[in-house]
Amino acid sequence: MDMFNRLKSAVTNALPGNPLSRDFDLYNQIASGGPGMLWKIHGGMKKTTKQESSIFVFEKRSLERYSRRDREMILESLRKGVQQLTKLRHPKVLSVMEPLEESRETLAFATEPVFCSLANVLGNHDNMTTVPKELQEYELYDVEVRHGLLQMIEGLTFLHNDAKILHHNICPESIILNKNGTWKLAGFDFCALNSNTTDQSLVKAGSFVPMFAFKEWDADIPPCCQPHLDYLAPEYALTMMCSLASDMYSIGVLIYALFNNGKPLFECRTQLSTFKKNAEELRHFRSTLLGSIPDELRDYVKLLLNIEATVRPDPAQLSKVSFFEDVGTMTLQYMDTLFQRDNLQKSQFFKGLPKIAAKLPKRVNQQRILPALYKECVNPDMVPFVLPTVLLVAEQSTNREYLNNILPELIPLFKIHDPVQSPQTTYTISLIFLQNMSLLLSKTPQQDIKTHILPMIYRALEVDNPQIQELCLNIVPTFAELIEYSSLKNVIVPRIKKLCQSTSTLTIRVNCLLCLGKLLEYMDRWYVLDEIIPFLPQIPSREPAVLMSILGIYKVTMVHAKLGMTKDILANKVIPFLMPLCIDNNLNLSQFNAFVGTVREMFHKVESEQRTKLEQLDQMKQEQKTLEISKVSSKADSNLIPEVAQEKNQTMMDKFLSGFGIAGLMGGSQQTESTGGPAPVAASSTPRPTAQPTGTAKVSLSLEEKQRLARQQEQEQKLKVQRPLSAQNTQNKPKTNDKVKDLTSTLMDTNLRNMSTTTPKSQPMSSMGGQSGPVIGRGGMSSSYGVSSPPSVGSGGYAGMNTGGSFAGMNNNSSGFGVVNNSPGFGGSGSMNTGGGNKPKMDMSAFDSLLPSSNQPRKSMNEMAQTRTAGMPGQQGMMGGQRMGMGGNVGMMGNQGMMGSPGMMGYQQNMNGGFGQMSNQMNFGGMGNTGSMPMSNSSMLTPQSSSQMKPSGNDLADIFG
Repeated sequence: MDMFNRLKSAVTNALPGNPLSRDFDLYNQIASGGPGMLWKIHGGMKKTTKQESSIFVFEKRSLERYSRRDREMILESLRKGVQQLTKLRHPKVLSVMEPLEESRETLAFATEPVFCSLANVLGNHDNMTTVPKELQEYELYDVEVRHGLLQMIEGLTFLHNDAKILHHNICPESIILNKNGTWKLAGFDFCALNSNTTDQSLVKAGSFVPMFAFKEWDADIPPCCQPHLDYLAPEYALTMMCSLASDMYSIGVLIYALFNNGKPLFECRTQLSTFKKNAEELRHFRSTLLGSIPDELRDYVKLLLNIEATVRPDPAQLSKVSFFEDVGTMTLQYMDTLFQRDNLQKSQFFKGLPKIAAKLPKRVNQQRILPALYKECVNPDMVPFVLPTVLLVAEQSTNREYLNNILPELIPLFKIHDPVQSPQTTYTISLIFLQNMSLLLSKTPQQDIKTHILPMIYRALEVDNPQIQELCLNIVPTFAELIEYSSLKNVIVPRIKKLCQSTSTLTIRVNCLLCLGKLLEYMDRWYVLDEIIPFLPQIPSREPAVLMSILGIYKVTMVHAKLGMTKDILANKVIPFLMPLCIDNNLNLSQFNAFVGTVREMFHKVESEQRTKLEQLDQMKQEQKTLEISKVSSKADSNLIPEVAQEKNQTMMDKFLSGFGIAGLMGGSQQTESTGGPAPVAASSTPRPTAQPTGTAKVSLSLEEKQRLARQQEQEQKLKVQRPLSAQNTQNKPKTNDKVKDLTSTLMDTNLRNMSTTTPKSQPMSSMGGQSGPVIGRGGMSSSYGVSSPPSVGSGGYAGMNTGGSFAGMNNNSSGFGVVNNSPGFGGSGSMNTGGGNKPKMDMSAFDSLLPSSNQPRKSMNEMAQTRTAGMPGQQGMMGGQRMGMGGNVGMMGNQGMMGSPGMMGYQQNMNGGFGQMSNQMNFGGMGNTGSMPMSNSSMLTPQSSSQMKPSGNDLADIFG
């Protein structure tokens, strides 16, 4: 085995570079320390465990200025110090992770993470190429000095009492500050071991005094191979002996240097003669030299610097000085001994720790408090007691410090559910986190919030603890902008709704509603209308606080610019729900006013929106009516034949409903025939031309459409101003000379002359048997119209039904006018002549308004066609129109139709045809048959003389050339 170790050492010494580089990652230099500041301290990390560490490296090339003997002495001293350090294990002694490794170029060993040496803090930056910024700005706080000295005293107590070792070189170069700010003893290069035989009986009795071999300081040996003269006890020059008290003198000089900007009591500058001279001056020590030492420590420092070793206090006595009894120092000292305490003692200490930590410097909290607290988080029972202090330190830290030092330790705590708590506390992890949620949200990155913090809040909503639920409901709106909308919609709001319905605590229910009200602005409109508004009527309780919270949600939804409620939801859901709540007996006056005011605003909103909608619809209808010209015919009918409205007494209901557009649905509003009804119209073989209603108005019209619309409007105005049809007396009517005639007037005149000169023979009623059939003309299509009319209401009884039983008939021309009643149908009296004599002359003055006069302009065929489409009642189709003319239902003057019982008249015509035949077939009171009369281009109804047809031919020639 020894052979193998020698071989390994030889191989290692032959290898260049750092021998620890195969196991550790070496980083930049962060400090220097050890005797003569020979060790360069680098940051590092172990490759296998990723454990942070520090690498002490000594470069052999730095000894090139020394002789070979001196180099060997220095290297041997360094090896001895590291080997001794590796053997010691104590909290106040620097911990070695990897023992010393040596190569051809370097010596190296690895320790716990180190920040710097005390000499670096006091301004000694020897053997450092670059000084880190953190080290340049580092200054010791008073509590750090007090606690650091106490740690050194504790380390010396271990060395003197337990290890029986004399350090022999207590100085700033031998004191290392680890990453957490703890002062650790190192630099055991010149330590002296006990040379006295250990007597166990004396040890138990406490009277054992260890003995140490004295080694005189030699000026011929390099100073880095010997103790630091500035901190060496005076007995090395005066009595040539050493003891445990020698280390206590070094502690006294260290205290002096700490309060004197790093300068020792005497500076020997590695000169032994100067050291001896200073040692003599200590015999006449002046207290004025200790002016910078605190008052409560000054007297004890004077004792430590006494030339008599027996006068100096030992470590145990020095640790009890009142200087080390301040709150900060005792707190830090207690933190160092937590592993010796039970849970009860720890919990009591942690309860008061936040008050003390608030007064400590941030660096002390981060370096000395937090590491100890992190170790306690392993025990779940201690987490509720540790967490407040951790969060307090987090509040003091910067964002970078929080991310690097605190958040990684908090993430495991976010995942812990309520632990089994000790009976001395009511805190829980969730409760503490919720109380400090604003801090966590302000310092934690958004991704970590979504990953770690939000799940904890989701769980807190389901905890059966009113205090936690209330806190959770209060803090959720504060970070709503950080919550993803999907999480808010699918996780947060459903849990709040469930909690609001299931809880029996009024404060929780009210806080649920308030939380929903605060979250409204982070939701979209349709989610609120679909999920929140329908949920409110489902809340079981009706306390005033609940009602006002519900009202607040409605109010925010209605007035918020992003949200808003439609009039349908307000009218159908919200207002019907709120109205009964307005008269709830639990509401006071101010609450009632709030309810009524909100309901009034909602009603006004519904009213304004609905009115605006109806006004727009009404405007659209008005615009549509302007374009729908086909509706003008109904207005013209009413003007031509005015209805005689029967005045009757109106009830209050009638008066109320009048003008609301529902008259068509009210009984008695539509006028019906007193007897019978409109005569049925027989189906014809040729469909009648009907006026087609216009469709929906176009948005934009072309120029041609606008011109056509203008012409139609002009025609409409002409129809509106035309006189209605009325009976006139022939004797009083002035004669007019028709200077301009058209086809219609010519045909009418011819027909009237034939009627006045030709009297058909009367036939008895009994001879009118059989059925009449349609007569087909010779030269064209014929159409038949069957019209049955109610009996005439003339004063002389039924015309054609008196003694003679005969009738009179008149053939109609193709203009579409037919008179089938020779009785006084225009209001006269008497009955039809039953003899075979001439018939009295008929009064046709009613046609004057229809025939063109000299004062009226001559119409073209297009205008006549347009007039036909608009038509007047009872005569639609002046030239082959749709109706029968003045016979039938719309008879002349008041629905006086054809005489006799059900009659039938067939009308066949061919307008403007080369050959045609038109006949009037009538059946009055029974079954009869009348003959047919052929019509040709030169004759109509019956053969007439050429003189009788001359005017018609002239007019046709005028029109068609």
